[in-house]
Amino acid sequence: MTFTVDSSILLLSILLIVGVMMTKFSARLGVPSLVFFIAVGLLLSRFIYYDDAYLTQLFGILALIVILFEGGLQTKWKNVKPVIVPSTILATVGVLITAGIIGVLAKIILDLTWLEGLLFGAIVGSTDAAAIFAVLGTKNIKTKLTATLEAESGTNDPMAIFLTISLIELIQYPDTSFISLILGFLWQMGLGLLMGVLLGKASVWIINKINLDSSGLYPVLSMALAILTYSGTAMLNGSGLLAVYVMAVLVGNSDLTYRHSIFRFNEGFAWMMQISMFILLGLLVFPDQLVSIVWQGLGLSILLMFVARPIGVFISMFFLKYNIKEMTFISWAGLRGAVPIVLATYPLIAGLENSQLIFNVVFFVVLTSALVQGSTVSFVAGKLGLLGKQKAVAPHTLELVSIGKTNSEIIEIDVEEQSPVVGKEIQHTDLPEDALITAIVRQDKIITPRGQTVIEPGDVLYVLLPKSSREQIKQQLKS
Repeated sequence: MTFTVDSSILLLSILLIVGVMMTKFSARLGVPSLVFFIAVGLLLSRFIYYDDAYLTQLFGILALIVILFEGGLQTKWKNVKPVIVPSTILATVGVLITAGIIGVLAKIILDLTWLEGLLFGAIVGSTDAAAIFAVLGTKNIKTKLTATLEAESGTNDPMAIFLTISLIELIQYPDTSFISLILGFLWQMGLGLLMGVLLGKASVWIINKINLDSSGLYPVLSMALAILTYSGTAMLNGSGLLAVYVMAVLVGNSDLTYRHSIFRFNEGFAWMMQISMFILLGLLVFPDQLVSIVWQGLGLSILLMFVARPIGVFISMFFLKYNIKEMTFISWAGLRGAVPIVLATYPLIAGLENSQLIFNVVFFVVLTSALVQGSTVSFVAGKLGLLGKQKAVAPHTLELVSIGKTNSEIIEIDVEEQSPVVGKEIQHTDLPEDALITAIVRQDKIITPRGQTVIEPGDVLYVLLPKSSREQIKQQLKS
């Protein structure tokens, strides 16, 4: 089918609208929305011929940057800090064990060479951040488990990418040194972590210090800094995706100007990229080819879900403070998504003999993982008694939106019991003349502040102030 520029734009708009509508159906049916996005791509592949693996890989990596950045922004450091060790072990040792087991099974079931089988295992060995963030984001799973899974999915891409690229190199160049591969991995991980921290701190400083003409430019700046973090790290042969996630966690847990605008923009942009990416990935698959590998794909999917992943989790977490029920849930909630499909384009681009077979089976595994595991996460957590308190969604947000240059902003202050302003009337808080409390949120109700209004513990204050005074006034109201 041939498309003009106008018809292509029309198709894009329709796909985005359909994608947004699909999220509504997915929530009601309890099925991850990525399944519907992929289904749309599969349907379109019957009418549109598309086989550009390079373009798909390029767009997929860009989408992963956006998704990881958004996921990192939403990650609470206080939740992740206690699970850094287990999530790191899962992201490295767990992935290695899972990849090895499923690789051996793939060699037997798909009749591949040993290196091709292990390559398949490397591609599907890691969990996917896009799938994990999307599925767990609104679930009331215990914080410890959610944090572990999110941190694992945000940091296990370097291991999967390293294994995938290394095995392709070994297939093409059998004389490659193992020592150089291991040293390369350590360099990627170390540099990715270092660049993430350094560029994260630099990004916070830039966002807070720069004075832009419009508040709408701050979200664009934050996204540009995320892409810069990936590209700068990758060009130095470090793990760009790890750097982006670390940078995003640091930025998200810092005090930012125009924080809500940055968060809301990136949330919407991540959804758009996720919809586009999964539809594009679906387009790259030819449904007729999936029919021929249904039984092999189904067998490997079952073995991955019930054998390889559980063994990888239980071995790597055996000596950690997780009970059998928690490890069982972590095993089940290790969803596969965009990352394995994007990684499956690497053998296609490299021109390996069985690359199309590997891609098709990977696609099938991802689809069944999202459909079966993604739709039963809450059910399994409930059966294991691992549901926590219902996640609260902030019912309020307020921010100064400027259409021109401004030196003022609105900041949000949570009033704690030890705050010096507790029990004081607003007129006696000794705030500077150029600072104004514009609203108070108390028990989900908005109170119009007046001079005689008494500030209580638990209040959320929205204060309009000059940017230059934000730290001084925050100290005054908090310490």
